[in-house]
Amino acid sequence: MKRSYGATYSAPVALWITFFFVIPLLIICCYSFMAKGLYGGVVNRFALDAYTALANAAFIRVTLSTLWISSIATMVTILLALPAAYFIARSEHATVYLFLVIIPFWTNFLIRIYAWIAILGNNGFLNELLLTTGVVTAPIQFLYNQYAVIVVLVYTYLPFAILPLYATIEKFDFSLLEAARDLGATKFQSIVKVLVPNIQSGIITSVLFVFIPSFGAYAVPQLVGGRDSVMLGNIITRELTVTRNWPLAASISVVITLITTCGVLLFMRLQKSKSSHVVLDGRSL
Repeated sequence: MKRSYGATYSAPVALWITFFFVIPLLIICCYSFMAKGLYGGVVNRFALDAYTALANAAFIRVTLSTLWISSIATMVTILLALPAAYFIARSEHATVYLFLVIIPFWTNFLIRIYAWIAILGNNGFLNELLLTTGVVTAPIQFLYNQYAVIVVLVYTYLPFAILPLYATIEKFDFSLLEAARDLGATKFQSIVKVLVPNIQSGIITSVLFVFIPSFGAYAVPQLVGGRDSVMLGNIITRELTVTRNWPLAASISVVITLITTCGVLLFMRLQKSKSSHVVLDGRSL
């Protein structure tokens, strides 16, 4: 009888997920149902105070703002990553372009954010250029608003979207685009109805790689955002370091996890239904 080693091979991964994902998540969930300690931390007593505190207009407003900023940043990132990944996949110098995409990872994350502050600041490069060329007579407030947060988030997570899209597009049979053109489809129609449905796995992966970290972002809105761009990550940090309300911070983390999970499952379900429609209905082309 042939022995199966599947469980043995998967044991390290299972242990890794258990110790570094499942257990920390369970601790956060438990903390969210405990009472706040007098000097911070938690008291080992069941309480719903943390979740009751979430039922206020301020928290709902921050949650909606976080959803808006992360969704727009994800959408813009995917729209920029798709043509970039397509160009790289069709280029003879794909290795060079991929190298250029990966270069930002060699620089510290905070340094890259401060570089954008130097570009977008009132005395930054962009305002100096506009003033020097006479386009404007006074500096424009590019920083400390939602638009600045979206721009920096797009810049930060654009490589995370390009790489999985490139890996998917590279395997695509481009002769299908030529066949669609021969059947009367325009170049845009062939891309939308032939290329996009066949690279949905890469699109889904890119969306997940961008939306999830954007939704929980802290450093970007903290450094380049203003009062209208406070996100849930900033609230969690404040509750942990300033008010020391660990149960409230844990409950916000649970909410972020639930919203992110529901959004991901919904998105994947919609993409799966669209993919099934394309496969079953050959006349969609």
